[in-house]
Amino acid sequence: MMMVMQPEGLGVREGPFAGGGGGGEYMEQEEDWDRDLLLDPAWEKQQRKTFTAWCNSHLRKAGTQIENIEEDFRNGLKLMLLLEVISGERLPRPDKGKMRFHKIANVNKALDFIASKGVKLVSIGAEEIVDGNLKMTLGMIWTIILRFAIQDISVEETSAKEGLLLWCQRKTAPYRNVNVQNFHTSWKDGLALCALIHRHRPDLIDYAKLRKDDPIGNLNTAFEVAEKYLDIPRMLDAEDIVNTPKPDEKAIMTYVSCFYHAFAGAEQVRGPPAPAAWAGLVVRHLEVLGPMWVGVPLSQPHMLRLWGTQKQRHLVWELPPHPKRCAPLSARSQILRALQRKAVSGKAVAHSSAHLFGLPRQAETAANRICKVLAVNQENEKLMEEYEKLASELLEWIRRTIPWLENRVGEPSMSAMQRKLEDFRDYRRLHKPPRVQEKCQLEINFNTLQTKLRLSHRPAFMPSEGKLVSDIANAWRGLEQVEKGYEDWLLSEIRRLQRLQHLAEKFQQKASLHETWTRGKEDMLSQRDYESASLQEVRALLRRHEAFESDLAAHQDRVEHIAALAQELNELDYHDAASVNSRCQAICDQWDNLGTLTQKRRDALERMEKLLETIDQLQLEFARRAAPFNNWLDGAVEDLQDVWLVHSVEETQSLLTAHDQFKATLPEADRERGAILGIQGEIQKICQTYGLRPSSTNPYINLTPQDINAKWDMVRKLVPSRDQTLQEELARQQVNERLRRQFAAQANAVGPWIQAKVEEVGRLAAGMAGSLEEQMAGLRQQEQNIINYKSNIDRLEGDHQLLQESLVFDNKHTVYSMEHIRVGWEQLLTSIARTINEVENQVLTRDAKGLSQEQLNEFRASFNHFDRKRNGMMEPDDFRACLISMGYDLGEVEFARIMTMVDPNAAGVVTFQAFIDFMTRETAETDTAEQVVASFKILAGDKNYITPEELRRELPAEQAEYCIRRMAPYKGSGAPAGALDYVAFSSALYGESDL
Repeated sequence: MMMVMQPEGLGVREGPFAGGGGGGEYMEQEEDWDRDLLLDPAWEKQQRKTFTAWCNSHLRKAGTQIENIEEDFRNGLKLMLLLEVISGERLPRPDKGKMRFHKIANVNKALDFIASKGVKLVSIGAEEIVDGNLKMTLGMIWTIILRFAIQDISVEETSAKEGLLLWCQRKTAPYRNVNVQNFHTSWKDGLALCALIHRHRPDLIDYAKLRKDDPIGNLNTAFEVAEKYLDIPRMLDAEDIVNTPKPDEKAIMTYVSCFYHAFAGAEQVRGPPAPAAWAGLVVRHLEVLGPMWVGVPLSQPHMLRLWGTQKQRHLVWELPPHPKRCAPLSARSQILRALQRKAVSGKAVAHSSAHLFGLPRQAETAANRICKVLAVNQENEKLMEEYEKLASELLEWIRRTIPWLENRVGEPSMSAMQRKLEDFRDYRRLHKPPRVQEKCQLEINFNTLQTKLRLSHRPAFMPSEGKLVSDIANAWRGLEQVEKGYEDWLLSEIRRLQRLQHLAEKFQQKASLHETWTRGKEDMLSQRDYESASLQEVRALLRRHEAFESDLAAHQDRVEHIAALAQELNELDYHDAASVNSRCQAICDQWDNLGTLTQKRRDALERMEKLLETIDQLQLEFARRAAPFNNWLDGAVEDLQDVWLVHSVEETQSLLTAHDQFKATLPEADRERGAILGIQGEIQKICQTYGLRPSSTNPYINLTPQDINAKWDMVRKLVPSRDQTLQEELARQQVNERLRRQFAAQANAVGPWIQAKVEEVGRLAAGMAGSLEEQMAGLRQQEQNIINYKSNIDRLEGDHQLLQESLVFDNKHTVYSMEHIRVGWEQLLTSIARTINEVENQVLTRDAKGLSQEQLNEFRASFNHFDRKRNGMMEPDDFRACLISMGYDLGEVEFARIMTMVDPNAAGVVTFQAFIDFMTRETAETDTAEQVVASFKILAGDKNYITPEELRRELPAEQAEYCIRRMAPYKGSGAPAGALDYVAFSSALYGESDL
């Protein structure tokens, strides 16, 4: 049985499926999963396929798989193997028998292991699994997936399902037609999966070509790309998802969690393993007097291997453990004594004997060698100090900037929020670009330093804690995430304040109109004038009251609209909501009181009506027709004075169309006005005919013909005024539309150009041809072309600023936002800089190693031949095949030793620079610690120590003082006072980088 073991000492959350504390609450929430839903055939089919593929994705690491999920787990063997693989822990030894009780025992061991991880198994027993109960088997597998693949997902203080959903929402937020709200219907069209892949690997999917009306094509594209390039097996069928009204949530969650572990899990920075994790491993390769062994006693046998340069010849001996009663020797002393006792090679012995003569010529050569070694070391130390300084300054700037971007305290006024937006624009335009350049330069300096250290056979430079390139990259990603969130918040706040301002003005206007209308209405309804009125006057009062009730009903919608506006202002957190609520409450209370008073007056008038019979029909007719016409006039005046908020030419055209329709009704309204005024004229004619004294007022309504004419004149004045206002708004929106098109025209040209240049630089980096100088010249030309194109970016920034100043935040004419252009531009600058740095490092390697262009071309041809993925890196299997093709006879131990040289960080890939370093190390002579020791021995006159006077006599003053400061006092016998140990100093030069 194949076991996936985890080294001792690693944290419980070290691996992607490792368990840990804090997950019990989530598992308790999920323990009541709805097993009855599994009876749905569509969901059962999806879960069967998804869970089977998920299990096989882990079982294939152990060299096996399952075909039938309810049958292959019945004996418990593959179930235990699955748990061992995903947990990295060993389960109890399984029972090998084939009887039913053996199977039950194995399944129980697996269930006990699951329970030991804090998982509550509800209604799942070993007998049901052994009997092949599909419902229970699927429930068990879902419990395993929850525990080992989903429970430990954590995003911004949310975990498990909520964390995974939040991660998906954040990653897919910038994509059109993608709105992830759940794990079933949000994934049916396939765009969410494609967006996840494109967000992390934009080179795999062209998202712009995807169509929302082709869900099966989108899903199959995502499945095929994930299986081919991301090593995520195909767990779902596109037809099943599309044809199911609500796809199975568990199947979708299982499949999406694989993307999380493929993308988000790979971004997590892991700490170094504890020392106990490596206990028992054989020491494959010990560089002579390495820094880890200085002053450390050897308490057990070790192997020392000395390797040649042309062929793999070595000398091995064991260092015995220290005697218990004597002081233990350090590893350095033991190896030195061993070197003194054993001759490494005939060449070394001959070389050592030649040093006994102390000739002047040899002294000069030795001094030159030491000067060269010390100069390299001094230069490396200077680069390390510069890196530490730049990294500290950049991280400090990020630390100061993030709290400012995280500040989400809004402002009550639009002007204050616009000042915040202007400050953010200044940050984007003035403060951030220099930091982007510093970050790029920091990475270039780091790569150059590491190349120089490799060329001088020094250990790789390890920055201070928290200042690794990966730490800076993580801090930068955190800054950009906070920056994006701050920008979104600013824009949403400005939109909110715009709407609040519009709603507040509308509320105040409608409230004022209503209060004007209700002024005096309560006093009028409280009058008792009908008690002393005549029959005609009482009937007039009744009709007048009916007209008022009609008017009151017409105002009901206005009161409800006022209340709705107040509620919306409260929901949007309006800063002066208290005064709005107070005014709205007063209007509602007054409205209720008007309703009560109206009903009471009607009851009184109806009682009086039984005693009164005479009615003036003409005045009643006037009142009946004048009241609604007056309401129409009030409504027309209100509509013509209404304010609006539009964002496009189309919306403005819609308002113009509505206004034209209103103007078309004016002739009919004028005829109605003439008819109403005609009624009043008939009344006056009757009074003149019969000698009646006309009443100065209409007993049914207070509205006079003069009032109607005045309101009609107001309507006629407001119509052209609104025409002019709408035309001005149309002109403004047309200007905004021109700004959108102007920006889109440039963005549609700049965006593809940047993308094409990024791809072109990538192709240049992968397929370098010609000499390094020619490659450098071509890259410099590309860099100059890119720099010359900067003016287009600046013009686009200017157009973008004009749009921002005009408060235009959307543009349907382009898919490229200014943020996309900025990110693409930064990526292009970084890509060309990194490619130039790679060629510069190759020049350094060529000059340091004395390689010819033909050799470099041969190395490049061999590397490209075995670079199957054409990504500038070879995988271990490809590297092994390359070495075998060159004639190397590799065993597992030997290949592992070579991999530690070319891949010291265990990244699992071999870069072209590492490949060149290895090949030149195998084919070229280099300085070694032994040669430097021999050189110092010449200067010291064949003594085991050297004096400061001898150093000052033989070396330049600066480097002589450097050696005197760094050399330890010689502890051997027979040495004069002040004698220095040049052997330990020379060995340390090739063992430590922080001398």
